[in-house]
Amino acid sequence: MVEAAATSFASIAVLGAGFALTAYLYHKGYKYFVLKKMTNAFAPGDPVLELAAMGRQVPHDDPDAAAYWIQRPEQAIVDEIVSGHQTGHYHLFLGDKGTGKSSMLLESIRRVEGDGIAMLEAHSDLEIFRIRLGKALDYEFHEDYIGGYFSEKGPRDTTALLDIERALNKLEKVALQRRKQVGRPLVLIINQMHLIRDDEDGKDLIELLQQRAEQWAAANLVTMVFNSDDYWVYERLKQLATRMEVLSIVDLPKHHASHALSNYRRKYFKEELSPEILEQVYDRVGGRLSFLNRVAKSRDMLKTCDDILRMEKTWFLNQCWILGGEMDDDVMDQQKWAAAAVVLATALVDKAKDMDDKCYDPQTGHVLPTYPLHIAQQIMTRADFIRALDRLNLFSITSDAQVRASSVPMQRAFKEIVAQEGFREYLQATIERIAAIESLGRTRELVAKDLTVYGASYEIKKGKGGIEVSIKPPKDNDQWEQMGFVTDENENGKSR
Repeated sequence: MVEAAATSFASIAVLGAGFALTAYLYHKGYKYFVLKKMTNAFAPGDPVLELAAMGRQVPHDDPDAAAYWIQRPEQAIVDEIVSGHQTGHYHLFLGDKGTGKSSMLLESIRRVEGDGIAMLEAHSDLEIFRIRLGKALDYEFHEDYIGGYFSEKGPRDTTALLDIERALNKLEKVALQRRKQVGRPLVLIINQMHLIRDDEDGKDLIELLQQRAEQWAAANLVTMVFNSDDYWVYERLKQLATRMEVLSIVDLPKHHASHALSNYRRKYFKEELSPEILEQVYDRVGGRLSFLNRVAKSRDMLKTCDDILRMEKTWFLNQCWILGGEMDDDVMDQQKWAAAAVVLATALVDKAKDMDDKCYDPQTGHVLPTYPLHIAQQIMTRADFIRALDRLNLFSITSDAQVRASSVPMQRAFKEIVAQEGFREYLQATIERIAAIESLGRTRELVAKDLTVYGASYEIKKGKGGIEVSIKPPKDNDQWEQMGFVTDENENGKSR
């Protein structure tokens, strides 16, 4: 019996030790391969480059690819950031939609073949953001970890925000190894930060990312780049920012815009444009790269310019047109928002008139009228509307807190709207109707019937709870009771 027991015990011990050793080696090997895969994610070559090249219809390894690129003045700064040579800070790229922020980043990535760079698109849903971060870093969040089958609570039984924190912890280890080998930090680019919701979950996510960006910038481990179209992201980051640098991306000046249009036209139609056509196109759409690209693809460029103006005008009217003095009181909340937007648009048009020739410089081109953010809020008489208008690309708030039209076509649309016959009277009627509806909402109506014909009277006096109104019945109670009133006596013996 002792021999049999010893044999059984030895077999169980060997089996248990073998299982424990295998589990330990698997656990260590899994952690090693997690870091290995994440390291490979920052190796030269990136799928983002292939997607960008497909969008340009130019192979990313084409030696003539640079000939199709529009060089912005800020490109040299972006190259320094993306290549890892500018350290000690993290960066926020802020500018209107279509100014070329993402394109500059992709071009800088192409120039270094994606070495040490990872890029992802932000999303309003934290779970989708988690998946995109895992794809960019080649990290599975332990979803393929076999040990989860043998535990009561697996690593994925948690929130998306904790998973993002785990991924950043792993990234920090990879960055430490790379700094020892190469001496340059990794670069993590998060595009379209404005898509994150401006709520508690979005606030937590931005705070988490900013804390990491501050720590990694101080240690020269990872340079984080945030790219946003909307000003509210800058306001959120500004609260805790110490090492943040802001790069404002605006429309191209006249000379660069004309060169870009010529380059686009040469690419699509092998055509050289005359200076007169370049001048006319720039006057109508300004230096917005997305507009210039759309115009260059069109056979009739001037007609496309007019179409862009019409679309911008239609977008503004559909979002915030006013309904005049005959509006129903049910739409007052929406009309407050719309009237504030129209008032600000009118103020920008009036300021453009006051600027005279300063709205257009022969060398730099269009100079859009602006108001400081606090003055714009004062003009609108509301402080909570302007950021929503910025999100809708109706107005734009620059990095130095200046409010202007979102683009040159939008400013032209404002001018056409304000120039309509009877517009200012119509706007004033809308404002007066809103004020009247608000006044009705604050007013309580008291209807008093004429009881004097029956010998009764009203007694109005100021009491502790406010104004007290009482009725003194007539001496002839029979007629009073025939009207449906009941007379009795109070504590003092007086009829009431």
